[in-house]
Amino acid sequence: MDPFSILLDGARARGTFVLRTILNPPWSVQVRDRVPLNLVAVLRGTPWVVPGAGDAVRLDAGDIALMRGPDAFTFADDPRTPTQVVVQPGPRRTTAAGAELPEAADMGVRTWVNGERAHEDGADGSSVLLIGKYSGPGEIVARLLRVMPPLLVVPTAAHLESALVSLLAKETVRNEPGQDLVLERLLDLLLIGVLREWLTRPDADAPAWFRAGGDPVVGSVLRLIHGEPGRPWTVAALAREAGVSRATLARRFTDVVGMPPMTYLTGWRIDVAADLLVESDATIDTVARQVGYSSGFAFSAAFKRARGISPQRHRADARNRP
Repeated sequence: MDPFSILLDGARARGTFVLRTILNPPWSVQVRDRVPLNLVAVLRGTPWVVPGAGDAVRLDAGDIALMRGPDAFTFADDPRTPTQVVVQPGPRRTTAAGAELPEAADMGVRTWVNGERAHEDGADGSSVLLIGKYSGPGEIVARLLRVMPPLLVVPTAAHLESALVSLLAKETVRNEPGQDLVLERLLDLLLIGVLREWLTRPDADAPAWFRAGGDPVVGSVLRLIHGEPGRPWTVAALAREAGVSRATLARRFTDVVGMPPMTYLTGWRIDVAADLLVESDATIDTVARQVGYSSGFAFSAAFKRARGISPQRHRADARNRP
């Protein structure tokens, strides 16, 4: 797979939170749940999104917004509307003062409204939002999150994304066998489409690894590193696979990616290992071999140099995190 596909493969939704919300003005919902990534599709209305830092942005029906956590953000009918509902970790809904809100406002499968006055037909000027949350992307996906802006808006989504939004909206309010899995896969497809659209914009500040995917030499080396991190790679071995000299590969890779190939390989191995430590019960020695280290001791030393903690501590901290 290409580097973009491999990175996004780690962003698969698991235990997905998907919700349709119908909001009648005046309304203002502040999200403080600290999840790493929120996706919001506007089905109806022209709401505002107010990031934790930066200017408020008005959205139109068909727009899709991605908010990178853990910073708070607010959706409202008007930026001046006082906060009425706060989404806390869990997620729980409270008032701005912290009082728990009753669940009586829930109206149907995966649907929430801000009171009985909201209407399905939109005659009252209500907005309808489709919300998806990625609660725990791993270390590999963190590479992508680090280059994303805190707020990313794809206006009036393209045909594919529009079709996916429509399908996700229909499936969100269904309750059939396998429904959670259907929602997870649809949310994944929508996220991939939005990110691909953003990264291929002429004005996008795409990361070096994404731009490098189109380079005939560096792109092929990245695919080798990402696809087989456990192989005993050297600059000579990578250059031989790419059909260039060691000097050419070292110079070209550094110019395009911003670091030497072996530095990039080490960082990728550590990120892959960090995910394996959390997602599996494999021993340290097994993880070490999977990412190209000859022993658990060598791997532990490299991991501690890169992260400042041991692999065992990383695993324990991640699993004890709420």
